[in-house]
Amino acid sequence: MALSFNRDIIFQASPLPLPFYAIGVDLVPPFYAFAKRNGRCADISGFNRTSDDANNLEHASPHRPGLRAMSSGRFPHLLSPGRIGSLKLRNRIAVTAMGVSLSEDDGTVGEKLIAYHEEQARGGAGLIITGVTGVAWPVGSVSWQQTAISDDRFVPGLSALTERVKGHGAKIAAQLHHGGLVAAYSHARWGHPLWAPAIPPPPKGNFTDYFLGEELAGLAGMKVPEVKVLARADIDLAIEQFRLAAGRAVRAGFDGIEIHAGHGYLLSSFISPSTNTRTDEYGGNRENRMRLLLEVLAAVRGEAGPEFPVWVKLDSREVGKTGITLDDAVEHARMIEAAGADAITVTTYHETGDGKLHSQSHTPHIPAFNLPSSVAIRRAVSIPVIASGRIEPKVGDRSIGRGEIDFVSMGRKLLADPHLPAKLAANRADEVRPCIYCYTCISAIYMGEEVRCAVNPELAHETDASPPGARAALRVAVIGGGPGGMEAARRLEVLGHDVTLLERGDRLGGTLRFASLAYEPNERILDWLRRQIARSRVDVRLRTEATPDTLRSIAPDVVVVATGAVRGMPEIPGSDLPHVYSGDDLRNLMLGEESDALRGKNGLLTRMITQIGAATGATANPAVVRHATQAWMPLGKRIVIIGGELVGIELAEFLGERGRAVTVLEEAPRLGKGLTLVRRMRILAELAEHGVELQSGASEIAIERRAVRFVSADGRHRSVAADHVIVAIGARGDTSLADRLTQGGFRVHVVGDAKGVTYIEGAMHGARVTVNAIARESAPSKRTVTNV
Repeated sequence: MALSFNRDIIFQASPLPLPFYAIGVDLVPPFYAFAKRNGRCADISGFNRTSDDANNLEHASPHRPGLRAMSSGRFPHLLSPGRIGSLKLRNRIAVTAMGVSLSEDDGTVGEKLIAYHEEQARGGAGLIITGVTGVAWPVGSVSWQQTAISDDRFVPGLSALTERVKGHGAKIAAQLHHGGLVAAYSHARWGHPLWAPAIPPPPKGNFTDYFLGEELAGLAGMKVPEVKVLARADIDLAIEQFRLAAGRAVRAGFDGIEIHAGHGYLLSSFISPSTNTRTDEYGGNRENRMRLLLEVLAAVRGEAGPEFPVWVKLDSREVGKTGITLDDAVEHARMIEAAGADAITVTTYHETGDGKLHSQSHTPHIPAFNLPSSVAIRRAVSIPVIASGRIEPKVGDRSIGRGEIDFVSMGRKLLADPHLPAKLAANRADEVRPCIYCYTCISAIYMGEEVRCAVNPELAHETDASPPGARAALRVAVIGGGPGGMEAARRLEVLGHDVTLLERGDRLGGTLRFASLAYEPNERILDWLRRQIARSRVDVRLRTEATPDTLRSIAPDVVVVATGAVRGMPEIPGSDLPHVYSGDDLRNLMLGEESDALRGKNGLLTRMITQIGAATGATANPAVVRHATQAWMPLGKRIVIIGGELVGIELAEFLGERGRAVTVLEEAPRLGKGLTLVRRMRILAELAEHGVELQSGASEIAIERRAVRFVSADGRHRSVAADHVIVAIGARGDTSLADRLTQGGFRVHVVGDAKGVTYIEGAMHGARVTVNAIARESAPSKRTVTNV
């Protein structure tokens, strides 16, 4: 039975991880991916890694030791051997199944996906679970470049993948998947209807409300999908597709099989009372709604054999929906164990029309969000439980040690640093490149792109040629100690070059220091970069202007300019009033730094307190400042922020958490530019929940002594009371220094926001591109360094 959707019911379920979701809100990402590609593959290559010693370039330097052998160290339980059925694993860390869009356009596995997973195996993961491997591909596919296992022609590529992964001591499992209601990519590209138990209910909300104009433009021409309510013959076909896929997984050399029964996909949609309103033997009571999953499990088990490890990924609940509850999930887990599964992976689903919930289920913003559910399910069964959802290593180790869970499945952490397991084992936890939970990775998939990571530029570039090490070391001057400058200096030193890092301030970090106040996870990458520089041979010169005389004394072969953006005060009536701060003013105020502009704006008490903070070093510590500002800030209670892009929105969050009544005025029709989609959906929803007034489409903004006047998007003349006004617009790139140095005869490269505002991701990725270019321009040595 095929039924066309009307406008009222086109927004429904969602998957993860995939690029855009199916019915309505779930339809948008896959459709976006298809429309954006239009049959075109992205020109993304990878990063060739050949050395087991040089698994991360920051540790590939001849001046530092390589990874030591696995040991328990500080994480005795997390790093202890584990077992799932007959499958023996070297530790309890699994790479969670993620759709990363790195297979080929025809569903086959190529070098990109192989190299991506091989790096995780080289980095010490015990188990790797491949993401969304389609049993009915192209039917049921949810994303561009999704892996397929629906035909024998896919076995050779899958076999190459398993061989490479197992060569590094890891085990690998295939996640068998059918997208069901979430397979909008399949519909958008090939016209396939969405397979479902019944017609789903309409959503609660529309997460496209958070899209920017340029993102909405990608949806032009979107067609409403059809839903295919499955007849018995269709159900039998789906079971057979899972069975045949299991046989191919065994022949391809996989060590285990995970059946995906979560995230609104086909099997999940049958389990959930929210989407399954059937009245036959596959609907109604719990036993009937679980019937399809249990029949698939039996078919997979029969094909794979009684000793082959088979387990199920299961929703612990559906947040924001009248669907699966934790009590339901506990009963489902017992039924799955009784049916012969060897383990259960615990996950969570959500109401996809609610933008905030996209980061409050399977990819949570709240630390260890799904751990309590995993513990509850583990108490109900005797088979291993794999827990996931922002579980830090210490938390996972403790929970395993208590017998609460058996394995920790990590996603974003292992995108940020695939060598996390090996570094933990080598007692080098502080060298793990941290995830900053910015949602660059999943937002890229939502937008129909290959996976990216803001802090790990090597991700999805594993097949790129490695940068050559230095045969004759170049003298390199890096100007600017922000993230772009530190990352460029770090990479250049690892390649064997002599690097001098010039920073005019009294400490490293640049604007990342201020960003760490507003958003705590940013401090993690700031600290990591500082530690990397401290352990290197980079000659760091603080309080040093990059004058011609200074550069002549260094006599650099290459100069890297990473001086960041400039922030001029835009022409807004009243912007010269004493209660108006620019972004730079506020940064200097919070960090205890003097400036001519601030001297005329702050009273004696404020100046004294900030000077004491600077003298004692308190304002150099973002954590201390975050804590202290909960009690006192030199700002009034009513704050108007002019500018609703990333900086303004994160400032609004920071100030709102400190009891300020905040209004954000933005001239553009949508707020949050510069924030990734999933992060944007969460923060804008939370700001609204906490009473922050968000005004997009504002015009004719004028600042007065106690208020800000503007015209709202609906044409009304408004006035908002303001004790202080913060202008968070006007940042732009500035290559004037680079241009002068080039004219002076220096060989110059520009990195980071000096080229244009691109935030942390632009700084880190730009440093990689620039350093690789410098390395290839210089004479190559016989030594090749792998993975910066």
